[in-house]
Amino acid sequence: MIEIKNLNEIQKLREANKIVALTLDFLEENIKEGMSLIQISDMAEDFILRHGAKPSFKGLYGFKGAICISLNSVCIHGEPDDTKIKEGDILGLDVGTFKDGFYGDAARTIAIGKISKKDEELIACAKDALYYAIDIIKAGMRFKELSKAIEDFIVKRGFVPLRGYCGHGIGSKPHCEPEIPNYLEPGVNVKSGEKIKNGMVFCVEPMICQKDGTPVHLIPNWNVASKDGLNTAHYEHCLAIVNSKAEILSQI
Repeated sequence: MIEIKNLNEIQKLREANKIVALTLDFLEENIKEGMSLIQISDMAEDFILRHGAKPSFKGLYGFKGAICISLNSVCIHGEPDDTKIKEGDILGLDVGTFKDGFYGDAARTIAIGKISKKDEELIACAKDALYYAIDIIKAGMRFKELSKAIEDFIVKRGFVPLRGYCGHGIGSKPHCEPEIPNYLEPGVNVKSGEKIKNGMVFCVEPMICQKDGTPVHLIPNWNVASKDGLNTAHYEHCLAIVNSKAEILSQI
């Protein structure tokens, strides 16, 4: 069952997600070549704690980092280690917070210095697919219609969605109903399933692969890449349905 949040609950979700947005901005402004992934994770943890929240990914399902840091071919759930970033890398930053009983969650992929044209296009596809989805979301739309629209957008850009993973509901739990894939399984009717309603809060997160969206788990097993081994990109916002439209909670 998909929860309907009241205005007080949505406000608490705004507060948790504001810290997510502040953290992402802080990281994007302060990450430099030569930093290690664990150093970046520690920076994020310190920032989140100083702003009155907790890093919600730390310890979640056994995850060790404060945030997910996905380097180059890793699309999601990158576990921070001693790897140092360098010019030409692309880096996915996925931040979760917990404050006053509610969760925040958002992600973006950033460039480290000058990157290839293909990687620029890849990142742009992830970001543009997210904002396209936000623009078309409205109360009464079915979640499967949204999944199909995201998939069509990604494919038209010449890329493919990562399969097996999805956006999700969020509230007093970090992950709950609904599941929102960035694709529609063959043969599934877009006019079936749950409709989007006022008061729903969920995360939409396009995960973009270049040729093959089949997921592969790397070492450590948290790190999810695509079968083609090429670079990937990921963007995410937390959204509340207010006055029949999507309001972005995870931005300043």
